[in-house]
Amino acid sequence: MIGRKKKKPAVLTPAVERTDYDTRGRREQSAPLREVARFGHGSRVPGWDDAVDLEKNPAEVPDPATTPVPAPLRAEIEAHMAKYPDFHSAAIPALAAAQRVHGWCSPEAIWQAACVMRLTPGYLISVASFYDMLETKPVGRHSVYVCTNISCSLCGADELLAAIEEEVGDDPEFNVRHFECLGACDIAPMASVDGIYVGPIDLDEVPRLIEQIRDGTPPLPGKQLHLRKSTDPGAARDV
Repeated sequence: MIGRKKKKPAVLTPAVERTDYDTRGRREQSAPLREVARFGHGSRVPGWDDAVDLEKNPAEVPDPATTPVPAPLRAEIEAHMAKYPDFHSAAIPALAAAQRVHGWCSPEAIWQAACVMRLTPGYLISVASFYDMLETKPVGRHSVYVCTNISCSLCGADELLAAIEEEVGDDPEFNVRHFECLGACDIAPMASVDGIYVGPIDLDEVPRLIEQIRDGTPPLPGKQLHLRKSTDPGAARDV
């Protein structure tokens, strides 16, 4: 094919003896280093320098004339684009908006967002696949992210996650997973329930929490972070 480079066979670097020194500076011999596969051009990863396929059709920006986009979604994405000097900065909120409409960043959701932003779907796919709160596979409509970072972990986050997973079972309506850090250490152990920060959550509160989520009622209202009192009278309010 035009523009393709022929791959060179992999070669192995010879094993070498490594010389270490003890705490008194005396030489001591250690085991040979492990052989590392390298390719003829020096890289460990084949294909990194392959030429582009010049015969492939260029990436396409969706045509507004043939791409139906829900009016509320279009309006929200355009509002996000207007906030930034460079409209590319609106990619994350645009994808989040499309995800709320479609349930995940489906091909249709990506295509619609790309149409409004006048970008290629590939550009938005690269963003969606990087950020783990943007779902690139179908998930349940209720997202429960349990923080398992150090503060929450020390306060029983692993047990909380296990209890929630057991209570939810195989219910396809739920998307339960651990999260590295949600930035709410003062209410550990906590979880983000459909975007609402709740904590600290006791293990005996888990059945009630899951029942409230299923019923569509507020999850543990007395433990929602945004409802806590603050010295700032304008802090605990909806924006």
